[in-house]
Amino acid sequence: MKKLVILGSGTGGTIIAAKMRALLSETQWEITIIDRDWQHHYQPGWLFIPFGIYTAQDCVKPKVKYIPPGVKFVLDEITAIDPAQKQVKTKRDTYPYDWLVIATGCRLVPEEVEGMMEGWGRDIHNFYSQDGAVALYEKLKYFEKGRVVINIAELPFKCPVAPLEFAFMADWYFTVNGVRPHIEIELVTPLGAAFTKPVAAGILGHICEQKNIKVTTNYQIAQVNAGKKTIVSYGGEEVPYDLLVAIPPNFGAQCLIDSGLGDPMGYMDTDHHTLQAKNYDHVYVIGDATNVPTSKAGAVAHYEADTIAANLQREIDGQPPRPDYDGHAT
Repeated sequence: MKKLVILGSGTGGTIIAAKMRALLSETQWEITIIDRDWQHHYQPGWLFIPFGIYTAQDCVKPKVKYIPPGVKFVLDEITAIDPAQKQVKTKRDTYPYDWLVIATGCRLVPEEVEGMMEGWGRDIHNFYSQDGAVALYEKLKYFEKGRVVINIAELPFKCPVAPLEFAFMADWYFTVNGVRPHIEIELVTPLGAAFTKPVAAGILGHICEQKNIKVTTNYQIAQVNAGKKTIVSYGGEEVPYDLLVAIPPNFGAQCLIDSGLGDPMGYMDTDHHTLQAKNYDHVYVIGDATNVPTSKAGAVAHYEADTIAANLQREIDGQPPRPDYDGHAT
């Protein structure tokens, strides 16, 4: 029995499991998906929790609900990946593989910004985690006056449009609550404009002006002064806040760093078009775990999954992979 092992059961890993189970014979191929969390989080929903539109419960379902029949789900923590031996180690077991798909996602690392943890959970919050979104809801509920600063620490980060969406929703939320005239909203970004795409950036920047949302561009955060309630750039520019909505650095999975597979930020060096791991045979990478220069978003994983499933089938059949992925996202 040959073995396909998938690391991570988020959007990318789950789609690959479903596609490959439909393509590979159950009598010849065992498919195993490994994840340390039994809950599937609908991450786009976290954006709506701080404004009371969704609750945490609205965004959570059991992962087994989405994993197809004929796929083995292992609830365990991945500790090491050994491509030379073609095996994956977890806290409780070892899993050999013939083919491996890495779908381990990315994570917030607020401690990478000097001083950020000193105010974390008090005047510094995030909506890129379920717990963070819930805590931010409690903070916004009675916020009636002051400066709300939304800061993107660095690239890459998940869902490039989400910080701007948060700014627009904050404008709406404070307007509905009758306190918008007493609140300043500022988006502070390392980008050269409000968004990544030039045409959209121009339109969205104009909307920010109409909504009285200040946009500070080309800002490289160096540290947070939690006592003074300011963020400070490498050039010494200070931006004061009463509430800092942080998008901290995003790193790949720790197990990739510990296994020596990822770059210093934990991302896999991935062929941009075939989605093979560049330095390892029989390994593909999907979604946020890659260093492919496209958005880290669920839509990207959907399109990548088409290329990976087709290429896995081709290689299993003794054919070369096709460079079909073009960075497409919606």
